[in-house]
Amino acid sequence: MLTQEGCLTRRNRLWERIPSEIDWLLVADPRHVQYLANFWVQPLSFSGGERGLLLLERSGKTTVIGDNFAIRSAVHEPYVDREVVFPWYDHKHSVINRDHALLQALKEASADLGSRTGLVEAEWLPLGATQALKSETFLSSADQEAGDSDLIDLGTILRDLRRTKEPDEIALMEECMRAGEAGQARLFEVVREGVTELEIYREVQYAAIGAANRPGLVYGDFRANFASEPKTGGLPKGPGRTLEQGDLFVLDYSVVLDGYRSDFTNTVSVGEPSAEVVELHNICLAGMAGGEKALKAGAKASDVHAAVFAPYVEAGRQDCFTHHAGHGLGLAHPEAPILVPDSTDTLRAGDVVTLEPGAYVKGIGGMRIEHNYLITEDGYRRLSNHDIRLT
Repeated sequence: MLTQEGCLTRRNRLWERIPSEIDWLLVADPRHVQYLANFWVQPLSFSGGERGLLLLERSGKTTVIGDNFAIRSAVHEPYVDREVVFPWYDHKHSVINRDHALLQALKEASADLGSRTGLVEAEWLPLGATQALKSETFLSSADQEAGDSDLIDLGTILRDLRRTKEPDEIALMEECMRAGEAGQARLFEVVREGVTELEIYREVQYAAIGAANRPGLVYGDFRANFASEPKTGGLPKGPGRTLEQGDLFVLDYSVVLDGYRSDFTNTVSVGEPSAEVVELHNICLAGMAGGEKALKAGAKASDVHAAVFAPYVEAGRQDCFTHHAGHGLGLAHPEAPILVPDSTDTLRAGDVVTLEPGAYVKGIGGMRIEHNYLITEDGYRRLSNHDIRLT
């Protein structure tokens, strides 16, 4: 889980970006509440889909806001000074509109803000929240022109700060990596002619959650590619297709714990791969190796894409790789930086990124491989350690 030290460090980094006249912040995106306070409603609980708000004051006072069931459904104890809770359900009376309970809690929490100026994360706040605030002195990006040079946008600031991962975030993502690796290892044991995509999905999920040793979410691509349809994706449809000799099963999936995630891929051949499939796989490996040489803080994302793409050009296979060469990862998927030809992003120390070369040729099949990396000042540290091989 996130640490108190990590949350305090992120709050301090946030306040460094906020103009001095702003005295309080209302954080509404559930990911950002987690990022700053370690408050994450368990998505597999009966409160899944509900949320809390976070009120930060420049003095250091921190308040989590929510209804009684959402607050008690937190995965961990949040690092806050107080909780302002409004009862939604008490096992005696009919329930009220649950959103109204959140807004009432907000009204109580903001009672002492007075005339101090605040900044709200407007993109995630309903209109009712701004009406519930006791203070009428607050700013939001919705009040400004998008091209303003002094644009104050709390959500954008937080998304930018999220790129530089603190040690507790890396540790949590590495938990996700270890769970993901267990699922990738299980794939080799269960891929065979006659098994269904759904059976593989069940086995991979079982292995991943078992390795995590706690509840988590598993999502991604659990589909077979084949010669006539070299690029498919998503979860198995219904019971899923039954694998046949010559199929290429792509496992491109994520394990999510406390909102953070892994995302890495392997492609496994059903039976002995053809010479053409091996050729494409070798190009993908060369693309990944080329991309790794380009990874470091300060590198242009477009240059990393070019390094991944170069082996395809050399092999005359540039038409078989058309998606991104990788992307950022953390509380969302994908997030900046994006490794594409026209990207304006630059890699930073603390970014967690993927390299994701693929190859898709009708008449042969399709594949994709992927690792996850922590960007450092002089290079990278690879975070994922699964086997990348066809058989």
